[in-house]
Amino acid sequence: MNLDHVFVCGHPALDFAATLRARRSTRFEMFVTPERLNAWYLESGLVDTITPGKEDDVREAITVREAVYRLVTDRRLGEEFDREALAVVNAAARKAPVTPQLAPKGRQTDATPAQTLATVARQAVELLGGPDVPLIKECGNPECTRVYIDRSRGMRRQWCGMESCGNKFKAAAYRSRKKTAPSAPAS
Repeated sequence: MNLDHVFVCGHPALDFAATLRARRSTRFEMFVTPERLNAWYLESGLVDTITPGKEDDVREAITVREAVYRLVTDRRLGEEFDREALAVVNAAARKAPVTPQLAPKGRQTDATPAQTLATVARQAVELLGGPDVPLIKECGNPECTRVYIDRSRGMRRQWCGMESCGNKFKAAAYRSRKKTAPSAPAS
């Protein structure tokens, strides 16, 4: 499985929730080490530098991530929020977030894993309490469990990303049509 972090969901909290891949089948955990967690934080653009993480940071991030995913799913399905997940995300959001600073070369954001996690939790709160809730959709690939913001015209987007899921499905559908198409008579 590809270890690269992917940012196709249209919102950092949704990309964070997507770091456990293929939830309904062969689950694949992206946050296997503190270094992988910190790599996500850096690649997400939330921070410019981050202090080394510990195993506790990974456990806490996974707990918050799963709570975010549960709340996103609840909201997407029009259900009441799970109280335990709500408590986890709100507790994380109350902690000190990332604080950007002005440096001689511009904006600089140095943080700890805990500050970055608090920032992700706050972003989840903003998303799930904001105007983009009706735009939240799950990928049309049954193997994929990414949830994304659909800002496409007419809200017709079906895939979390064309590179990751859309092209695979379109290619499979094409191959299926080619197999079942009647062959032209030989002349």
